[in-house]
Amino acid sequence: MKLVLLLIACWVVLIVIEVKTPVTELTPKEALVELEFLAEKLNFYDQTYYQDDNPEITDSEYDALRLRLETLEAAFPELVKLDSPSKRVGAAPAHGFKKISHAVPMLSLSNAFNSDDVADFIAKTQRFLGLNEEKSIEIVCEPKIDGLSVSLRYEKGILIQGSTRGDGANGEDITKNLKCLADIPKIIDNAPEILEVRGEVYMTKQDFSALNDLQKKRNQKPFANPRNAAAGSLRQKNPNVTASRKLQMFAYAWGEVSEMKVDTHWEFLKLLCAWKFPTNPLSVLRYKLEDCLEFYQKIEEKRSGLDYDIDGIVYKINNLDWQDRLGQVSRSPRWAVAHKFPAEKVKTILKEITIQVGRTGTLTPVATLDPVTVGGVVVSRATLHNRNEIIRKDIRKNDSVIVQRAGDVIPQVLSVILNERPKNSIPYVFPKYCPECGSHADQEEGGVAIRCTGGLVCPAQRVERLKHFVSRGAFDIEGLGTKHIEAFTKEGIIKNPVDIFFLSDSASMLSKRDGWGQQSVKNLIDAIDKSRTISLNRFIYSLGIRKVGQSTARLLAKQYCNLQTFLEHLQMAKDRKSESYNELISIDGIGSAVADELLGFCCEDNNRKILTKLSELLEVQDFQNVEITISPVSGKTVVFTGSLKKLSRAEAKNKAESLGSRVASNVSNKTDYVIVGSEPGSKAKKAQELGVNILSEEEWLELIR
Repeated sequence: MKLVLLLIACWVVLIVIEVKTPVTELTPKEALVELEFLAEKLNFYDQTYYQDDNPEITDSEYDALRLRLETLEAAFPELVKLDSPSKRVGAAPAHGFKKISHAVPMLSLSNAFNSDDVADFIAKTQRFLGLNEEKSIEIVCEPKIDGLSVSLRYEKGILIQGSTRGDGANGEDITKNLKCLADIPKIIDNAPEILEVRGEVYMTKQDFSALNDLQKKRNQKPFANPRNAAAGSLRQKNPNVTASRKLQMFAYAWGEVSEMKVDTHWEFLKLLCAWKFPTNPLSVLRYKLEDCLEFYQKIEEKRSGLDYDIDGIVYKINNLDWQDRLGQVSRSPRWAVAHKFPAEKVKTILKEITIQVGRTGTLTPVATLDPVTVGGVVVSRATLHNRNEIIRKDIRKNDSVIVQRAGDVIPQVLSVILNERPKNSIPYVFPKYCPECGSHADQEEGGVAIRCTGGLVCPAQRVERLKHFVSRGAFDIEGLGTKHIEAFTKEGIIKNPVDIFFLSDSASMLSKRDGWGQQSVKNLIDAIDKSRTISLNRFIYSLGIRKVGQSTARLLAKQYCNLQTFLEHLQMAKDRKSESYNELISIDGIGSAVADELLGFCCEDNNRKILTKLSELLEVQDFQNVEITISPVSGKTVVFTGSLKKLSRAEAKNKAESLGSRVASNVSNKTDYVIVGSEPGSKAKKAQELGVNILSEEEWLELIR
């Protein structure tokens, strides 16, 4: 079972550095298929990293996957989904801890992989702010600590709350554990009424080595790396365990502050020191690109000699007023970027190629490697991504291969050493039939993924769909984990989601299973009963429909408000000429491709019966739309057209979104305001025809002021 789970975890890696087809040569359909594949894998790896403290791929592999996704989205903006991993931070908080909502979101950082990327970051900043290219921009350079991000909340100078980043909006309450760290002041003098300090908790290499020695003496599993050790130590239910482990913290940012006493980020770092917070002593203030890159090179050379892990340099715009104007885009601020260090490479033997079948039927080739130590960690598996990658690199069994690792567990196969290939080597033949159910495996027209056509007949797909159904973002049924789903489906106890809600009828039988007892069964039944009430967006997401992630599910819930209306409209939308179909594809972020997947799933007879039965068994709550930002334009749809004078287009859009507006690209009868600059064009004319409110730039600024 452990091997199966590990194989599931090893889906991704090879599309990263070398990709067969350049983005510019992809058709929209090919790009869509690859985007779906990337999203599915990144979602899984976010969970293993942020929730489980058990990353299954390296930082560089993850960064390269995300870079490929972002490159594709930039080239095909019409294919970008609102639930794309590029728009999300971290993962949902783990079980066992109370959730804490962050007053100010804890964002992630966009990445730079070379000097050109850093130069582009500075150039974009200048363009966004309307600065002259010769204008000097002060930049704070800080080593990027490889640890666990935390937020500390002080009220009247007293530490009252501490949390993890979680998904950026909500984290885990680990206050008691954080109070065990000597680095964290419990009381600070001369602090604002409200102050949130953010930083990174880490473990030194020396303390990590000592902890793993102790783990081995106790016959307990050693930690993979210092980051995992720090994260696992902070998530202990017993604070005494946390206190027994040597954890440290570097502070580097803020969240909610009732009164900011400084004008620059550099001054804030000095203020943190005055409040007795530890900050990284290697941080510097620089004034031009060349100086930043020189600092990067200097720290990279020192990296191996540091007693804590770093994986790059973070560059931050120093001026806080500029930071505020720059704002953020989806999951990351515009005023900061992480310049990542390159990965480490070694040679090993590829011993075997096996096939893993995913929830949507995708057949993913997985490489079993001769275990090799890279940076002190033994790695033994990697995904080969798809058939095209195997053919392009001519990867075969028993090949000598170059693999790469940056800081975690799973390597990336970069290339084959052809002159070391065995003489009796033969090319790998990708299966034409699903290894799980024997159904034919088809490659979508214009795509790269090969999928099993068995659907729910395929046991692998059925099991994976059920795992998704009970997962945290869906029904979140604690106690019904992977091994139980696999066992129950294998034995026919659960055949579809409806069966889960009748497990109480099998309570006596379940209590007689190995490892179970009456209390275990009672806990499971209680968890299932608790899940019978679920929000509409989580219900839609739980169905595991292709191309329908959490954000898309929320869009659908917001549009249709309740389950009955949702199902009725989808039934009517089967007619592609109907008003219901036009309404569906007109939802911003949902086009014909998503609509086809929705209709294909929800209108299939067997699925329809399951949906009907679930609606009878469950209380699916109507969607409640709560606007986070209260302003005169909260919930309004606005369109900008023409050239603006006081704001760049990017800054105007960012400001509108920060006030709760939705910025659209086209004018329709659902548009609330059209803001016109000079030479507005056809959008202003259409707005006039539809009777939409038209505002000048000055009128708009007055309205939002």
